[in-house]
Amino acid sequence: MVNSILFTVLQDVLYVLLLTLGAYFFGKAFYKIYKGEAVFFKKGTGKVEGWIYRLLGIDKNEEMSAKKYVCSILLFTLFCFILFMAVVMLQEFLIFNPNNVKGMSWDLAFNTAASFITNTNWQAYAGETGLSYFSQMFVITSQNFISGAVGIAVLFVLIRGFTRHETGKLGNFWCDITRIILFMLPVCLVTSLIYVEQGIPQTLMGNVNYVGLDGTAATLYLGPVASQISIKQFFSNGGGFYGTNSCYPFENPTPLTNLIQMLSLLWIPASMCFVFSMATRRRNENGVAIKERAQGTTLYITMLILFVVCLSVSTTCEYMGGIQNNLVSSIGNIEGKEVRFGIGQSALWSVATTCASNGSVNCMHDSLTPLSGMISMFLMMLGEIVFGGVGCGLYGMIGFAILTVFISGLMVGRTPEYIGKKIGSFDMKMVCIVILTPVLCLLLGTASTVLLEAAPEWLTNSGAHGFSEILYAFASISGNNGSAFAGFNADTVWTNVVGGFILLIVRFIPMIAVVYLASSLAKKKITPTTEGTLATNNALFVGLLLGVILIIGALSFFPALALGPIADFIG
Repeated sequence: MVNSILFTVLQDVLYVLLLTLGAYFFGKAFYKIYKGEAVFFKKGTGKVEGWIYRLLGIDKNEEMSAKKYVCSILLFTLFCFILFMAVVMLQEFLIFNPNNVKGMSWDLAFNTAASFITNTNWQAYAGETGLSYFSQMFVITSQNFISGAVGIAVLFVLIRGFTRHETGKLGNFWCDITRIILFMLPVCLVTSLIYVEQGIPQTLMGNVNYVGLDGTAATLYLGPVASQISIKQFFSNGGGFYGTNSCYPFENPTPLTNLIQMLSLLWIPASMCFVFSMATRRRNENGVAIKERAQGTTLYITMLILFVVCLSVSTTCEYMGGIQNNLVSSIGNIEGKEVRFGIGQSALWSVATTCASNGSVNCMHDSLTPLSGMISMFLMMLGEIVFGGVGCGLYGMIGFAILTVFISGLMVGRTPEYIGKKIGSFDMKMVCIVILTPVLCLLLGTASTVLLEAAPEWLTNSGAHGFSEILYAFASISGNNGSAFAGFNADTVWTNVVGGFILLIVRFIPMIAVVYLASSLAKKKITPTTEGTLATNNALFVGLLLGVILIIGALSFFPALALGPIADFIG
């Protein structure tokens, strides 16, 4: 076991280094997009942009107010939602359905549509048997692009709120998502080709029936898999083509695909910190950046500290928590894990996918030890601000940073300021909406489900672990994550409908609040930094920010965690 633990530590250190390096380069690319520049093939991309704008009747020079930006998001999302539901309910009558997959029920279609337009990808169905190829390509893959692009666009709006002054203009929604998608298309194309070379299927051929070496008849499920895997990981969607997600050999066949998928599910969320740094860096009168720790770097360090601590706890619990006494000292908890990945890579993936708004898995989270499962729950309960989803993770962390500044200002009797903007009562109302909406939905959803008479029938386990299965499900739904304990039967009318509404609420209510927060900030003047201004880019602020995050997390969720994973551990 000692050699395994040493190898895991080295593997985790390498992962953090590659994560930071890749995030920096993605950050530079997205900063160009933020400024309205093309990253690849500038002339060609400019022409394609122009064609798209003319086709849609968009004036790329038009700047939108908060109201218009929000209306654009909601109307576009509503159109996608209706189209999504129609396709998956009628998929048996559409093209590219060689396996004759039937249409979804109305409640499952509602839940699935709500899940994918909110960048959650919560799946109450098995992808290989629940959706046709047309549904996988036309609605699932497209929403993986669109929902991720919307999250990044809203972050761009918030950054403009800090960098602009005395204006109500926040950019153009259509231009933002167009440029983001045009950048990610070639990135995902190259990644998909790598996946195909490694053995992930990409075909329109139907499933193949075969007889195994033991004489048992089985089905080999095929389809356009590689193209979906690349974008679902990059844009922190996570919903798998196969029901067992990245545990399945055809979705994650080699150590290389496992490494690329683990990195890509955090690269872009982490890169947003560098975008924030580049956009908000202070400059002198000559326009040269002042040499000091950037604001985004401070937030990145905060996220990284939480990530490393949670990873250390989860990995330790898995190595020391063998199910059988004779395995504790030699192997650890291997239940629910792929032998080819082992404990180290399984623990790393479980922490990475729940700190991001991703939800993909390469092991079964229901088989994690109680405290390791609690870490995954807690990361989602925080609103997935430790890197989080693309765009929404960072604007959630910025909300906590503003709250920290506000609390610090109350302590010293000074008007709080953050990155040159005074924080007023309206701003704090918007921040509270961003932070508290997922908390309320999580606790209310869990409590109402536990009270149902039918709830025990939906669980694989009883007692504290059964409660943990329900708690994990609503933590995942309320965090727009999408992963599951896999011990909870989610395909019920109650879970589909209630879960679907929660998915929509926790995605769009905070998102609207962020846009109006950005508008409020953009209308203010830039406040000069003085000796009395609280520094928000040093170690002291990192400590304060960590304290606020943990206190809010402890106060909000400790009772629920005590009834679930903590009681499961003690028992």
